[in-house]
Amino acid sequence: MKVLGRKSVVSRDKSFSHGAKPDDGESKLMLVYIDKKLSRRHSSRLYDSSEEEDREPISDDWNLMPEIKAFQQQGEKDQVKRRMLGVTWTGLTVKGIGADAAINENVGSQFNIPQVIKESRHGAPLKTILEDTHGCVKPGQMLLVLGRPGAGCTTLLKMLANQRLGYAEVTGDVHWGSLDHKQAEQYRGQIVMNTEEELFFPTLTVGQTIDFATRMKVPFNLPSNQGSPEDFQRESRDFLLRSMGISHTHDTKVGNEFVRGVSGGERKRVSIIETLATRGSVYCWDNSTRGLDASTALEYTKAVRALTDIFGLASILTLYQAGNGIYNLFDKVLVLDEGKQIYYGPLKEARPFMEGLGFYCNDGANVADYLTGVTVPSERKIIPGFEASFPRATNDIRQAYERSIIKTNMEAEYNFPASDEAKLATEDFRESVRHEKHKSLPQKSPLTVSFLTQIKAAVTRQYQILWGDKATFAIKQISTLVQALISGSLFYNAPDNSAGLFVKSGALFFALLFNSLLAMSEVTDSFTGRPVLSKHKLFALYHPAAFCLAQITADIPVLFFQVSIFSLVLYFMVGLTMTAGAFFTFWVIVFATAMCMTALFRAIGAAFSTFDGASKVSGFLISALIMYTGYMIRKPLMHPWFVWIYWIDPLAYGFSAVLANEFKGKIIPCVGINLVPNGEGYGNSLYQACSGVGGASPGAVSVTGDQYLGSLSYSVSNIWRNFGILWAFWLLFVVITIYYTSNWNSRSSNSGFLLIPREKAKKTKHLTQDEESLSTSAKTVKEEKQPVQSSGSSSEGTMAPEVQLIRNTSVFTWKNLSYTVKTPSGDRVLLDNIHGWVKPGTLGALMGSSGAGKTTLLDVLAQRKTEGTINGSILVDGRPLSISFQRSAGYCEQLDVHEPLATVREALEFSALLRQPRTTPREEKLKYVDTIVDLLEMHDIENTLIGNTGAGLSVEQRKRLTIGVELVSKPSILIFLDEPTSGLDGQAAFNIVRFLRKLADVGQAVLVTIHQPSAQLFLQFDSLLLLAKGGKTVYFGDIGDNASTLKEYFARYDAPCPKDANPAEHMIDVVSGSLSQGKDWNQVWLDSPEHKQTVEELDRIIADAAAKEPGTKDDGYEFAMPLWEQTKLVTQRMNISIWRNTDYINNKFALHIGSALFNGFSFWMIGNTVADLQLRLFTVFNFIFVAPGVLAQLQPLFIARRDIYETREKKSKMYSWIAFVTGLIISELPYLCVCAVLYFVCWYYTVGFPNDSNKAGATFFVMLMYEFVYTGIGQFVAAYAPNAVFASLANPVIIGTLVSFCGVLVPYAQIQPFWRYWIYYLNPFNYLMGSLLTFTTFSAPVVCAEAEFAVFDPPSGQTCQQYLGPYQMGMGARTNLTNPDATAGCRVCEYRSGSDYLYSINLQDYYYGWRDAGIVVLFAVSSYAMVYLLMKLRTKRSKTAE
Repeated sequence: MKVLGRKSVVSRDKSFSHGAKPDDGESKLMLVYIDKKLSRRHSSRLYDSSEEEDREPISDDWNLMPEIKAFQQQGEKDQVKRRMLGVTWTGLTVKGIGADAAINENVGSQFNIPQVIKESRHGAPLKTILEDTHGCVKPGQMLLVLGRPGAGCTTLLKMLANQRLGYAEVTGDVHWGSLDHKQAEQYRGQIVMNTEEELFFPTLTVGQTIDFATRMKVPFNLPSNQGSPEDFQRESRDFLLRSMGISHTHDTKVGNEFVRGVSGGERKRVSIIETLATRGSVYCWDNSTRGLDASTALEYTKAVRALTDIFGLASILTLYQAGNGIYNLFDKVLVLDEGKQIYYGPLKEARPFMEGLGFYCNDGANVADYLTGVTVPSERKIIPGFEASFPRATNDIRQAYERSIIKTNMEAEYNFPASDEAKLATEDFRESVRHEKHKSLPQKSPLTVSFLTQIKAAVTRQYQILWGDKATFAIKQISTLVQALISGSLFYNAPDNSAGLFVKSGALFFALLFNSLLAMSEVTDSFTGRPVLSKHKLFALYHPAAFCLAQITADIPVLFFQVSIFSLVLYFMVGLTMTAGAFFTFWVIVFATAMCMTALFRAIGAAFSTFDGASKVSGFLISALIMYTGYMIRKPLMHPWFVWIYWIDPLAYGFSAVLANEFKGKIIPCVGINLVPNGEGYGNSLYQACSGVGGASPGAVSVTGDQYLGSLSYSVSNIWRNFGILWAFWLLFVVITIYYTSNWNSRSSNSGFLLIPREKAKKTKHLTQDEESLSTSAKTVKEEKQPVQSSGSSSEGTMAPEVQLIRNTSVFTWKNLSYTVKTPSGDRVLLDNIHGWVKPGTLGALMGSSGAGKTTLLDVLAQRKTEGTINGSILVDGRPLSISFQRSAGYCEQLDVHEPLATVREALEFSALLRQPRTTPREEKLKYVDTIVDLLEMHDIENTLIGNTGAGLSVEQRKRLTIGVELVSKPSILIFLDEPTSGLDGQAAFNIVRFLRKLADVGQAVLVTIHQPSAQLFLQFDSLLLLAKGGKTVYFGDIGDNASTLKEYFARYDAPCPKDANPAEHMIDVVSGSLSQGKDWNQVWLDSPEHKQTVEELDRIIADAAAKEPGTKDDGYEFAMPLWEQTKLVTQRMNISIWRNTDYINNKFALHIGSALFNGFSFWMIGNTVADLQLRLFTVFNFIFVAPGVLAQLQPLFIARRDIYETREKKSKMYSWIAFVTGLIISELPYLCVCAVLYFVCWYYTVGFPNDSNKAGATFFVMLMYEFVYTGIGQFVAAYAPNAVFASLANPVIIGTLVSFCGVLVPYAQIQPFWRYWIYYLNPFNYLMGSLLTFTTFSAPVVCAEAEFAVFDPPSGQTCQQYLGPYQMGMGARTNLTNPDATAGCRVCEYRSGSDYLYSINLQDYYYGWRDAGIVVLFAVSSYAMVYLLMKLRTKRSKTAE
């Protein structure tokens, strides 16, 4: 053994002596170094040989060792300099902005100006995150950083990875080799950090993701045994996939919460590999084993150990719940608590140091958990004799460490950056990085491959993303086609005379508009890709400009296709000019506009740091651009204060060009109402003239295209000028995008603070005060009160709540339970004949490797499955489950789903009031909530908001709340918990299990699935059901004292558990992992005597229980409370939630005020001419467009609430879907009323509509109803949409169709008969427009402007009146002859008053206004009814056992 240990030391240290032809000095230095290292190893071995020997050859047993060694030897052969930096830091102090708690304003309190001013005068306080930390990790060493969440571990890693953005101040020195933090910036690709979040493009496969990363890191000078960059890249990719054992996922999507992909553990491994692909020199790994099971975590740590040894890397890791196998792989350990460094030194001296201070450590305990536990009063145990002297607070432990010899020894290393060794290594490092870099890159660039390669790879990836998300792409293309067909049929066969002018310009406008609306989704995309981009930027994979250019390149073919489909269909259906030249000009202008608008929205996405900001701006921008295109308001009629928008609007240039292209060289005859006089007896064109057609000269009966264009201030000569301007705009937007994208950074903002709602601020004063104001003596006193032996039995003070806890007498059993689901490849069995029971007062564990069906079994037992078939029996007290079972069993899901804007106390009270039986009085229910708050120790946070992960409760507090919400419902049968400890650190996990133990001790029955428990966690349980892959039982029964029963069972079948091993990890290894010996453990179990006893015992329990009275009475109700009470409670919760949601409400208000003022001032004081009638129509029409902006915010909110309801509250039968919908609808109503008032006041009077109150009031009433109509539409789409993305794709289709057919874009008379007789009458917008126009325009007088009169001479000898008499009796009954007695130059105006105009668009009398208003009310009612209907259609029954 000794020899072996020796040999591997040499082989491990040999790696240091490889350099490129080292000169004499260097090689001597290396030898000295090795010598020191060897002697140090040996001297340190004197007292602790056993552990040391076990550790030495550890990296050799990693299965891919030979490949790494080969790679390394190849490097020597090619004389590549080595990249060994190491990192040293001293006196590092980091401060962040923001306190531990912040106030969350509500809609009312934000307007409390004095208070806002008073509070803004105090600047944001600085919070110290790290205080004076120091350390040194030399090449080839690994450091483990330990600490509880919030101790500052992640911040330390960020500092060591040279990521300083977002912190208020950083003081102290950090050196990588001999580089300081400024010099190290250009080597950011060599100093990398793997963060805790997984940020990927979900639709790429694992292979594509890693492919991209490796392609960006192919060195310029390849190793001599490699033929081409492609080979090199392929080999490194395959090696990486093998190293983490995920080669089989090569073609699986990475996925995320919404996209099905690889499992969570595999995704974590992908992020590990991607970090390794950077081929860096200093690695920081932040909690990289989260979600991995123990054996994979160990493999991973071994891999890091091996790479560290061979390549001389410096590796710094933080880990939660690290087992001892992993812990022993490190060289050094650093323990943080609240940002203070309480230990830093060699790994093997950490435990002796803490024990020397008086902290007791069990044998077989996780040393890592023990080290972080010494500062937690409820966790630490004191060695007898040290009760008086042990250090109480963090600072005391720190002082003890400062005085120790360990610190003195460690300080000797801190001059490493100044040493010759470090300087030489740094020179080598620089040389080696230069050697790999592509020639074309600038000196300072941190990248590896040439810019062209980056673009090529990024384009490929762009297409892979598209291809991976084929569904969305297909939906977009199909909706383009459908939309083209619908609009083509709407504007079908537009006539070539004056009646077709308006229709044609509508069709051309629509062609530009539709493509720019589709481009709006770029804003959303920009934010989905952003986290990935900033991660890759830190890895120095590519320049952000490469990414932008790749996106544009990838766009071209897609847009090309989209525009072609749309243009072909629309152009020929509308019957625009049938020449090739005209068509291709049209096509190329639409294409240029689409490119330009896509670039515009991408630039907006890039320029804003939050999605809210970007979506507000893009929403407002699109409405401004549409209004000033020149379709709604003609260029000559624009008001001088807004006309500048026209000049900077790309759509306006596009519209001017397509219009000129359509009408150039045409002659347009006047027909119908535009020809005066007209009809029988008026055949002579000498005595007729055009009326109401722009550009017609007096007495003419037709108008040329150029005249018409001139009246709009357009000209044919500008077509190609405009085309050029569009591309100039495009270029500008691209430059803006690249500029902002290059300056993006991943901000590390202040997270992990509590949120206090303003109305509760008085009750929670203690949370917002500064820490300094709490004297340290108070803190110490608080800790003194804690009893010393706190192993779970606390002092008598906490007995009171436990007496009140509900005791449980029912026995829960399941027998022969099987569950199968249908898959494309046939039926798949997920659970296979499982037996078991849970008795009152026991804590049962349900374990198995990942994929064994633990969660599935819980779902089946708790009646939560909606698919598949279940066979077998599930009984309570030997009787089938009653209708109230789901309500009377508590089920804590793995994900903590809560209403983020409720306080902890409100959430608990809500659950208590809704789920305790209706016979219990309200006071008693609320009293019980106090009991639970005591039990879960949530006093100090009961009035804070739950929030989301960034701001609000921490993971562990949320977990406790999830358990609390189930407990307050007084579950009378049992409590299920699904993986309550995953994602927590050791302490938090222990706390949670301690609570469960407390519950079981007072008579609750608890069943828990648990993943990778440490030994002390595992021993808290009473019984165990162990599953293997495929849902087969491997063991069921008691665990026994110190796991003796369980160990005895496995030892009998030759799998004894070693003394200091964790029994939980051991048995999972035995059943599914490396120790399985190829046995079928399920068969072993079926043949064992234990199995026979289990079956007999089960039958006996069922028979006994069935004979007795049942322990729980069923009240026969599905829900605990009657519907009226449910509705009241749910509505109240929704009201509070929206009242606190200031962002949402402010956006709603701002949108209404903004668009109302914009609309009002664009159409300022509309006059009385014929042209102004059209402006009246369009200003009313613009009011419709307040909807899309509001819907974009309303739907995600609705869907988030629906997810909370469907994942948790529906399944535990808290309240009915009727109450849910009612609550959501009612909570919006007050704000909608305010919105309608705001819009009305800002708009109605600025446009100069009639002031008499009967008209103004009627208009306001209809506007209020419209708020309800569109909210209802938005909510019913959201009620049925599978997710928010789908809802946002469905909106434009629905609203677009309704807008197209409401009689504005195409007047009623010209709509095709196919649509006219049904969709027009089913369209709420038609009635909305009708009623608003009737009330505002019916009685307005019309006075023609000079250019609008039809001017012509009557036949000689007749006055105008005589000549026009018959015409004004018939067709021209509504025209106005202003000079009846003249004998030449008759002046005829098209209308006399607004009512004449309305008659022409199918509004025949004033009563139509109230008729339409009534119908709008009906639509408001029916759209809310649709919400109920669609929510009902979504709700599925859950399956019961057959």
